[in-house]
Amino acid sequence: MDDLFANTVDTHQPLRGLLELQKRGLSQLGMRRLRQRHAGIARTTPRRLATDRLFFAVRPDQETAAEISERTKLWRTEHGLTGRPLKPEHLHVTLFHVGDATGTPPAELIEALAERVAAVEMPAFRVEFDRVMSFSNGAFVLGGDESLIGLEVLQQRLSDALDPSPRPARRFVPHVTLLRDNRHIAEQSIERIGWTACEVVLVHSLLGQTTHRDLVRLPLRQG
Repeated sequence: MDDLFANTVDTHQPLRGLLELQKRGLSQLGMRRLRQRHAGIARTTPRRLATDRLFFAVRPDQETAAEISERTKLWRTEHGLTGRPLKPEHLHVTLFHVGDATGTPPAELIEALAERVAAVEMPAFRVEFDRVMSFSNGAFVLGGDESLIGLEVLQQRLSDALDPSPRPARRFVPHVTLLRDNRHIAEQSIERIGWTACEVVLVHSLLGQTTHRDLVRLPLRQG
């Protein structure tokens, strides 16, 4: 079976503009074959063996990321956590996990994903988090409630654009992972922290290397 990320290409060179992608596009058959290839690899590449990950995310602006990072240090001390905080530039809300594999993602896949997401119509919106908590997997995170409805809407539209096949509603809990720790912290309120979400980013993560590469940046827009 072909590897989703096989035949390594340099995807870190500037990608062709979205207008060109939209004009050229991929046929419906081509997109179906690409989804089928990806679905097969997603099932056959165990996460423990993967070296590369692709996901769509919303990131805080630099000023807010720095503030979150500073407050994380305080929460880490306050709760006696020992996990290493994420770098400010790595803080994000994951909207759609494309998949894990071995090797560099091919330009064909990146362009197809960019084309699909470019069709999502949504204006910029405010994001605010008002609590911290631990998840069962050890992630210490920022969370919230009604103030995160914009993320829920964006995630649904993005998911529908990337995978339009009928299926039950996808479970989505908007959060920002701050660090990972074996100690569990119960949910508690904090002073609100937030930013205006203006774009969606396709991120290539080199697993185990604390390296994120932005492959595509797509501004939110109104129809």
